[in-house]
Amino acid sequence: MPPLDLARFTGLSSEEAQLRLLSDGPNELPSRETRGIIGIILDVIREPMFLLLVGAGSVYFILGDIEEGALLLSFVLVIICITVYQERKTERALEALRNLSSPRALVIRDGQLVRIAGRDVVRGDLLFTSEGDRIAADSLLLASTNLSVDESLLTGESVPVRKLPAEGTTGERRPGGDDQPWLYSGTLVVQGQGVAEVVSTGMHTRMGEIGKALQTVNQEETRLHSETAHIVRSIAFIGLFLFLVVVIVYGLTRGDWLHGLLAGITLAMAILPEEFPVVLTVFLALGAWRLSK
Repeated sequence: MPPLDLARFTGLSSEEAQLRLLSDGPNELPSRETRGIIGIILDVIREPMFLLLVGAGSVYFILGDIEEGALLLSFVLVIICITVYQERKTERALEALRNLSSPRALVIRDGQLVRIAGRDVVRGDLLFTSEGDRIAADSLLLASTNLSVDESLLTGESVPVRKLPAEGTTGERRPGGDDQPWLYSGTLVVQGQGVAEVVSTGMHTRMGEIGKALQTVNQEETRLHSETAHIVRSIAFIGLFLFLVVVIVYGLTRGDWLHGLLAGITLAMAILPEEFPVVLTVFLALGAWRLSK
């Protein structure tokens, strides 16, 4: 396979590329907003187990048992710290996966081959692609040698398609089909080499159009999450009912409403299966972390 003659390509200058990057923005898809530490803590505060621990600790303080109350409130801090750590770890793992999907690109600038981050690719850049590369942006093929690309990410077809340089009319810009001059962001080069001119980046690529369409889709809870929440909620109602029964019976029979309240909270804490969502959170976080590695 004869190598491509790259000497006839000069590409953009570094200054012009910088101006286009400032004008068009980075070549990346927008990510969803992260909750942050404050958002995670607010979610923890809404958990029944957290409210029960705070309630039990408050009762101990009212009874004058400072040590027991401080012990329970220390458990509250431990729960908050563990949850924040796991949630942040999950978000970092997902961010690492997202960075893996943003490939580095080999471009021709100032007549030289330069490897840059995929997010820094701009319109008019000349991409040099070879076997094993992921296309960083939608491009028009100018020269190639036996170039084949796997476009299954966009079309679902597992068979690679052959690409030919643009000559005269470029045809419709649509993934799929052999002998087309268009290269699409996120697709994989499986054979050959090529030089292509970037025509669109970021949200203006085919991949970006899919991402834009997905932004209009309402995010729904997974079946696993909804079923787990249903189980916890059902048992929580049972625990609340038993809590009221214990408080009322203890208060009426012994006349000690504070200790009755404490006994009811203890029973509710023992019944509530709070470990279900905790275990799911931990294992899903570990799975995402392993995928990012």
